[in-house]
Amino acid sequence: MDGDRKRSDAEARLAAFYDLEAAVRNTRPMTRERVKHQEEFIKFLKAEHRHGILELGCGPGIDGLKFVQAGIHYTGVDLSEEHVRLTRARGLDASVASGRDLPFADSAFPALWTMSTLLHIPNSEIDAVLAEMVRVTAPGAPIAVGLWSGNDEEVLNPEDIEEPRRFHSRRSDETVKRIFGAHGTVEHFETWPEGVGTESGPGGGKWVQHYQYLILRTPS
Repeated sequence: MDGDRKRSDAEARLAAFYDLEAAVRNTRPMTRERVKHQEEFIKFLKAEHRHGILELGCGPGIDGLKFVQAGIHYTGVDLSEEHVRLTRARGLDASVASGRDLPFADSAFPALWTMSTLLHIPNSEIDAVLAEMVRVTAPGAPIAVGLWSGNDEEVLNPEDIEEPRRFHSRRSDETVKRIFGAHGTVEHFETWPEGVGTESGPGGGKWVQHYQYLILRTPS
């Protein structure tokens, strides 16, 4: 019971942060690398005749709109009610839900996309969330994941000036590959520099970091 309460409190704080930030994020463009990798993933999905996707942590629907424009049926979930409102305003299917308990049937989606979201899940819970992601995707489905790197540290983001600050589990490349590899096959893994200014992500360029991108193939 205490564990459930802690998770609920943590999710409520995270939702409150993104509710406040939603308007800003709705106008923030994706980085060049993020755009490039989404375009490549869309081509990858079409080559495998996969015409639907779930996004965990849909934000204001910027990525979701690109999937729909490419002819891929889209469903998004997010903890933030304001993010979901903005996503729906783009004409997209989205709902408020937690990655710890996704409201979908087993094998409901042929693919999954989640960028900069799973760093909010502590190591003590990441396996359960990954198992839930695998549950709702089809056997042999690709799951694309983006994360900000770190030295295996779990902290409240020191760059968040106002409360509630975000929890971050910032994992090394080796840790990411080990954790995700326990839930399927890591078919692709790459990193790129953090960028500068608005492209630098959590830490605003003050942390040593890079972006981690992988494709996990679920067990078939």
